Amino acid sequence: MNERSGLAPAAALFHSLADPVRLAIVQRLACGEARVVDLTGELGLAQSTVSKHLACLRDCRLVDYRAEGRQSFYFVARPELLDLLRAAEHLLAATGQAVALCPVYGLGQDAGQRVTS
Repeated sequence: MNERSGLAPAAALFHSLADPVRLAIVQRLACGEARVVDLTGELGLAQSTVSKHLACLRDCRLVDYRAEGRQSFYFVARPELLDLLRAAEHLLAATGQAVALCPVYGLGQDAGQRVTS
């Protein structure tokens, strides 16, 4: 096994967090449990969008849920995820969010659009 193939799980972790919707969901769940209906209302997203992204985060074992009657309450399954996000916030602050200027992954001239090559 070469050195780069050992990085594949870390790359998959960061890829799972690379979507702004998934990050918004995780940030909201960092404040406490929420149902899909709570997330759709608070984040202004469609139920199908929230459900799809929750499924991704559950598949990665980053979030989980507990059933209460007919309702499911989602929560951050690993406290280490919150530590990772706090570290990312500190890194962004320390670099002046320079990653946003990256020609490959940064933001394009229109906020929120990626530059493609």
